[in-house]
Amino acid sequence: MQALRLTTYEGPQALELCEVPEPSPGPSEVLLEIGAIGINFPDLLITTGTYQHKPEVPFVPGCEVAGKVLSAPDDSGWQVGDRVAAFIWAGSYAERAVVPLNALMRLPEGTDFATGAGMVVNYHTAHFALIRRGHLRPGETVLVLGAAGGIGTAAVQIAKGNGANVIGGVADESQLETAKKAGADHAIVLEHGFATQVRELSGGRGVDIVLDPLGSWLFLEGVRALEPEGRILVVGFAAGEIPEIKVNRLLLRNVAAVGVAWGAFLDVDPTMMATTAVDLASLLARGYVSRDLIARCKFEQIPETLERLSRGEIRGKVVATPPAG
Repeated sequence: MQALRLTTYEGPQALELCEVPEPSPGPSEVLLEIGAIGINFPDLLITTGTYQHKPEVPFVPGCEVAGKVLSAPDDSGWQVGDRVAAFIWAGSYAERAVVPLNALMRLPEGTDFATGAGMVVNYHTAHFALIRRGHLRPGETVLVLGAAGGIGTAAVQIAKGNGANVIGGVADESQLETAKKAGADHAIVLEHGFATQVRELSGGRGVDIVLDPLGSWLFLEGVRALEPEGRILVVGFAAGEIPEIKVNRLLLRNVAAVGVAWGAFLDVDPTMMATTAVDLASLLARGYVSRDLIARCKFEQIPETLERLSRGEIRGKVVATPPAG
């Protein structure tokens, strides 16, 4: 089958289009015919060898996929032809992929493969962050950093769908419209001192939750934007620097810093992906998920798309079609 294979940890340019053997599913896995492939920031990191998951090269990257079941264990509850979306640590940049049973979810009726693939990593991560780790309650105010990116736009939509007031923080004025399109009540440019503006927008009290996929100096400024008993959710470090904080700041202000590692938690709670999928299907049905924020690219454009992602040029989400075969 055709696939994009990473030959060296030298970034997206090291991906090569080639023929590779079809994967063989194990006893707790299904084999999928891929219908769409999600492009993610972890995919970019894995091409440079800077992600926590670092397979031996050469291998086929890609962690997000939607497609049809080609084979499944007899007692798994899955049938040939079932339309699904899934998370895998690697292997989606291809025509077919194997998926563990605990990382599989059924596509809602009427959902195409592109929408399904686009709603796995970002939406499940944002849902895990806000609902399970952040304990979001209706009426709370959420500040989403990086609100024009994949995680950010997903977080804005999930927060709004769960009754929150949302402030979307973006890198520059060209991204403000994307944050608003995702559903943010207010959108601001993240400059040094943005905590003051956030407090003004939240009636002077600060926000209940900050969702931070960026890190760097933005994390510490996000802590300043919290009201007492607020929570900052540590989702990632897309800005490039892992921040540090003296914990007396958490103590004196009665705030919490909460770690969010969705992929690693799938082994802790094997039912999580299926239950989250039900909530996300409800948000989709109620109009809180914007399909317009999911763009398409061709399979051979994946390396170029990852390069654009590294430069911060991607708004929302990009999904690739599978190889022609």
